[in-house]
Amino acid sequence: MIASITGEVLEIGEDFLVVGIGGLGLRVFVPAPLADRMEIGEKIFLHTHLVVREDSLTLYGFDTGEIRHFYTLMLGVNGIGPRTALSVLSILSPDAIRRAVVNEQADVFSRVPGVGRKTAQKILLHLQGRISGEGLLEPTSRMSDVEAEVLSALTALGYSVVEAQAAIQAIPRDAPQEVEERLRMALQYFST
Repeated sequence: MIASITGEVLEIGEDFLVVGIGGLGLRVFVPAPLADRMEIGEKIFLHTHLVVREDSLTLYGFDTGEIRHFYTLMLGVNGIGPRTALSVLSILSPDAIRRAVVNEQADVFSRVPGVGRKTAQKILLHLQGRISGEGLLEPTSRMSDVEAEVLSALTALGYSVVEAQAAIQAIPRDAPQEVEERLRMALQYFST
């Protein structure tokens, strides 16, 4: 098993990097945010996961061991393949996944392209007991109905779940509990 690689970025795709190692160029599929921040010629170290199929060997790479751990957890979910697991990690950060699991919010996963409501529920059930809320930046009280409505409205407007959750967390705790007011404050977060 290839556990990690170190090399130079030779090519950057939408969801992959070609990493040069000792005269070879390895295509490594990576989460989109990682591919977005790389530059050609940059040195890189990736924690990797090799998927062996009858007709292919595919390498997936992550900038931290924690993200690779979440990737392998996702692969354990019935109905989630390597590419869908990578999509989840392209959209959701480890903290967003932890928060969704602790708060039992399967709908967070269903917002990932290729993940339906039933699969989102399977992900939630699979990750419960395997992921704790330890290490989250704020206490993980259940998301209120008002916050859930604001999250839903923001994602309907085209913001990602991660962006929407960041905006909701930026709303002052003493802010009014009306959905419209909290939505206005969340939208102000994006304009600053």
